[in-house]
Parts: sequence; C-alpha cells; structure tokens
Amino acid sequence: MSIDFYAWDTPNGRKISVALEEMGLPYTVHPVNIGQGRQFEPSFLKISPNNRIPAIVDSDGPGGRPVSIFESGAILLYLGEKTGQFLPQPLQERIPVLEWLMFQMGGFGPMPGQVHHFLTVKDDAARAYGLKRYSDETRRLYGVMDRRLSVSEFFAGALSVADFAMLGWAWRHARHQVDLADFPNVKRWYDTLMARPGVMRGFEITLT
Repeated sequence: MSIDFYAWDTPNGRKISVALEEMGLPYTVHPVNIGQGRQFEPSFLKISPNNRIPAIVDSDGPGGRPVSIFESGAILLYLGEKTGQFLPQPLQERIPVLEWLMFQMGGFGPMPGQVHHFLTVKDDAARAYGLKRYSDETRRLYGVMDRRLSVSEFFAGALSVADFAMLGWAWRHARHQVDLADFPNVKRWYDTLMARPGVMRGFEITLT
C-alpha cells in the first residue's frame, strides 16, 4: 500500500520525500499549494490541524489501521519506527537522534526561516534589524553543527532521521545567505548526503 504524502516544495516537505525514498516506501504525492492557501482547506485540516505541510496518511498504520500524522519531526520518527531504518532501537543510540532532531525542529528551521522572511520585508529599518538578528543566530547554529560534524560522520553517529531533518534546511543554505565553505564539516556532510541515490530521488520528485 502507498502512503499519501501531502507536501509542497519546502525544506520541511523535502525532509519527508528524502526519508521516504531512503526507506524505500511507496508513496503518492498530493501537492498542497501553500501560496494559494490550500493548506487551509477543511479536507487538509482533518489531517493537519495546524494547517502546515507536510502530513501523511498511512493506510497500513499500527495494527493495520489507517493513521494520519502531521509535523515533519513526528513523521520522521513514525517512518523510522515503521521501517526499523535510520532510528536505532537501543535507547543509548536513540538519544542523540532525538537530540539533533529536536535541535533542528526548535532552531535550525525556525531561525533560517526568519532569515527568509526578513529578506522580503520592504521597510529598511525592520529588515535590517530582523535580518541581522536571525542571520547571526543561523550562523551560530551552523557553528554548532560544524563542531558536531568535526567529531562525527553524521549527527547521531550513524545516518539517521536527524540527518534527513537537517538536510531539508541545509538545502536552502544559499537562500539564507550561508556559504558552506565557511563550515567545512557541514559541507562534507552535505555533499556526502546529496550524493546518495535515495537523497537525489527525494529532491528530484515533484512536490508542486
């Protein structure tokens, strides 16, 4: 059975398309045009109560029953549990996956997202203040990531759903005005992941 995948071509959408491809799960894309406000339609609200993409509906959920899941981090954890891939079972090994996944959800996503927003603000004073504030914090987060990746090939040791979460936002590094050459360990990690066939398929699939 195929997973119904509701998404748009955004960092959070790409996290899930990459994970689905890497895990070898069949899925059907249902584009949700957020530029036209389609995320506010009642039918989408039923599966995503926060009116945000991505969301999935798995007809073969726990106990063979359909289940819908919203929030990209929750979807990644569910898919890891479902397949037994990229999410280790031993708690000691799972802890760093959860740590870095929460790091992405709480910081490396909201902060560069604010950079994207303030780049479009017309008022010069408002744009300058917001852009500096969130650009500085985004670069600080890249520094945290770079230090981690100086001692670990991937964020949690082995390749995990935390890497897929990070990759969705690192993919937009140019848009949030970060040169990966300034963060060589992040660049090494990014280039390694982007060369993987599953990741390439995850970025090639049309989400619009």
